[in-house]
Amino acid sequence: MSPAFDPNEMVLRFRERAEAVKRRGFPPVEGPERQRVIDAANLDFQDFAMLGDATATLEDGILRLEIDLRPPSS
Repeated sequence: MSPAFDPNEMVLRFRERAEAVKRRGFPPVEGPERQRVIDAANLDFQDFAMLGDATATLEDGILRLEIDLRPPSS
């Protein structure tokens, strides 16, 4: 039997993925292709970091991820 799903463990895995994107190197590409690789890495980091900041709940089989995208108040 597989272990029970823990939404907070999933969020932690996304935090770890965001950090891995920041640490990974770039392949030896040049020109426009290099910029596409950099852009893709930036999007990967953004997506993983947002999910890593989520508050996750699992109720009645429904996974909810809440992510506050409002700018910090000054």
